[in-house]
Amino acid sequence: MSSPIRLSRNAWLMLLICIFGWGFSWTVIKYALAEIPPLSFRGVSAFAAGMLTLLLVRASGASVAVARAHWPKLGMLAFFNVLSWNVLSTYGVLYLPSGRAALLAYTMPLWCVPLSVWLLNERLDPRRCVALLLGGAGVAVLMGQDVLELMQAPLGAILMVSAALCWACGMVLMKRWALPLETMPLTGWQLLLGSLPMLPAAVWVDGIPPQLPGAGALAALAFSALVTFMLCYWAWNRLVLMVPVAVSSLSSLLTPLVGVTSGALFLGEQPGWAEALAVLLILGAVAVINLGGRRAPAA
Repeated sequence: MSSPIRLSRNAWLMLLICIFGWGFSWTVIKYALAEIPPLSFRGVSAFAAGMLTLLLVRASGASVAVARAHWPKLGMLAFFNVLSWNVLSTYGVLYLPSGRAALLAYTMPLWCVPLSVWLLNERLDPRRCVALLLGGAGVAVLMGQDVLELMQAPLGAILMVSAALCWACGMVLMKRWALPLETMPLTGWQLLLGSLPMLPAAVWVDGIPPQLPGAGALAALAFSALVTFMLCYWAWNRLVLMVPVAVSSLSSLLTPLVGVTSGALFLGEQPGWAEALAVLLILGAVAVINLGGRRAPAA
């Protein structure tokens, strides 16, 4: 029996890009939504990121062509990984502090691991069970503190958990289908296809803005396009295809820790004992899933 796979140095680099890029993005979203409506913010930044990614691929001389047989699966990945995830999570962060929203969004491994066992035949060994229990306990501690408040106004929590479920579905399907595309065009097409429905919806829901947003909001929009979407989605897609779903999804639990910290530093949010305990449990989950085993290929 082969030893379990853990993150290689290359995989850790991809993970760190996602941790800090996506971790700070929750604070950026919360800041930008004061001036830019949710659908407009996500739609414009995802569309710009998709177009720029594909243009870079073409400028490098590589092909962005996709075989006709792969378009339905590519569209389904765009639906789960870009459209559903971004719409649900962006509206969810309107009703929650950015750090709390980030932690709820990363209930994703709680859905991802059982889905990977079902659809990918990944083993649920003792190491993964312990890591899943620790990560789940971190989420439970967080939810337990405000469970009565969430029952009275549950919309934000429902949106974030629904976003996490969609992301988990997209991640497992991407691993299952393994489309024969390089990571850059795969990322670019997902972003472009996922953003296209958001643009007309933004015009209908948000309307035409009466004036240009301020410099800070435009900087947040640029950060979202270049870092949150273009860079982090590329790194995440590479990571997902390099290691088992349980390893990548549980390791991604480090991301909301950056969200909690940045929310405290830049938005004045005050983490309490629940956040501190959740941090310890999540760190434990990531440590357990990456202890021992052989490193993933550095592809």
